[in-house]
Amino acid sequence: MKRLVLLVIIGLIIQLGAYSPAQSADEEPVQVRELNFVFIHGAGSNVCNFQLFTDIMMEEIRPYILEYEEANPGIEIEVNILARCFPSDEDIETWAENIADSINEYFPGRDNLILIGHSAGGKAALYAVAHNVGGLADRVALVVTINSPIKSLDGYYVTGGGSVMDYCRARWLLSDRGICNSISYYDSSQDGSWVGTNSHWLAFISAEASPVSEQFNPGGIDGWPRDMDDSAIPISAQYASGADVVYYGEHAHSDYASDEEVAGFMVEQILHYIFGGGVECSVFARGGSFEHKANWLLGTDYWEDVVGGILVNSGLLEHRNESYFIWQVWEDVVGGCPPGSQRANYIVNLVNPFLFFTSIQESYWLSADNPEDCRLYLRTMAAPRNEVQVEWSIYRQGLLPEGVERNHYEVEIVAGTPLTSVQRVEWLSDNPCDLMLQIWSRAERPLRWFRVEWRVYSTEIRQISIIDELSAYVVTGS
Repeated sequence: MKRLVLLVIIGLIIQLGAYSPAQSADEEPVQVRELNFVFIHGAGSNVCNFQLFTDIMMEEIRPYILEYEEANPGIEIEVNILARCFPSDEDIETWAENIADSINEYFPGRDNLILIGHSAGGKAALYAVAHNVGGLADRVALVVTINSPIKSLDGYYVTGGGSVMDYCRARWLLSDRGICNSISYYDSSQDGSWVGTNSHWLAFISAEASPVSEQFNPGGIDGWPRDMDDSAIPISAQYASGADVVYYGEHAHSDYASDEEVAGFMVEQILHYIFGGGVECSVFARGGSFEHKANWLLGTDYWEDVVGGILVNSGLLEHRNESYFIWQVWEDVVGGCPPGSQRANYIVNLVNPFLFFTSIQESYWLSADNPEDCRLYLRTMAAPRNEVQVEWSIYRQGLLPEGVERNHYEVEIVAGTPLTSVQRVEWLSDNPCDLMLQIWSRAERPLRWFRVEWRVYSTEIRQISIIDELSAYVVTGS
């Protein structure tokens, strides 16, 4: 009997030894890379605004994960989501601390964080990472801001000339425990630059078609009448140097929360950014400025400007009327451009005009039917003992290279008197390579004036693959 038991034990040992190599072969180690999404709502809002966004995200991310895992055997992707409500009327420092506290409580020790913040939530996210609040700096792979007030808003003109602080409190009806002060006076450009340099920063921006467009005027009032805005934030305040900027069209401040097309586009761009697809980024291409001053008589003056061409010739034309009794008229031909150039537009301005004593009577292309002739005809006039001075500039077409298309434009009044406005802005042509704009503006007389700055942007496809930069942990198992 003892011999039989011994034989059974020996047999079991042999069997275990025989099966052991097969079991070890099945237990291949797997690298797990986490994508830990943290959603941060904006001021006066709550996390419910991200419901549509997260639904689309979880649906659309599946094929990206499958494709990546098939291309990279031995790697698995795990997705986690944290969406918490924060007191949204507190200053940016407190808000950032609340974000860090939530992450450290619900994602303890986890890296590969992707912070997605709307409006002031995005501003707070940049602050938290750049200032290493709660030790987040080395744990965050990407910060995404959506229509966030990156630049301080105090330098922007509010309707009626009021303060941004008052507008903030009235616009969002906040109890305001510091958020309006942070939005008005704290510039997050340096925070964004740090994040963009040491991690990644993707900024989504949008705005109306022109500064006084009625597209996004809550209650019929345009809070930012000199700027193109999304109903809450001027477009030029929604990004800064260091960001990969994505312009997503003429959309209001919170359209991502209810518009499936908008949310879907953002999700697609974010997933491309993470998994290595092309992202349609906005890149500055060309810019400039111009001024207008209304006449001294009563009424309204209107202007129609074409901008966006490349300067090829400019100068100052001067004539002095030495007569004591006779008004004098001069005719001049100025300008020109290199052979093969296609003229675009010209600008002529009186220098220091005084009432009606000097004027530009006529200005037009010398050869109306020849687009390669950039010469300009000018007819000027001056009263007795007066001098007329005219600044002139001639521009040629400057199309983008083949395969590169325009992205968006930004037009704003940066200085001037009240009762002036930019009424309308349009691309000059349907050619996606043409950066030229047509701008309609007006000023109430007498002698009111304004200066306009304009910028045009092209589209650059950028390929980032954040997933390949992420840390991983090893899991052993079948």
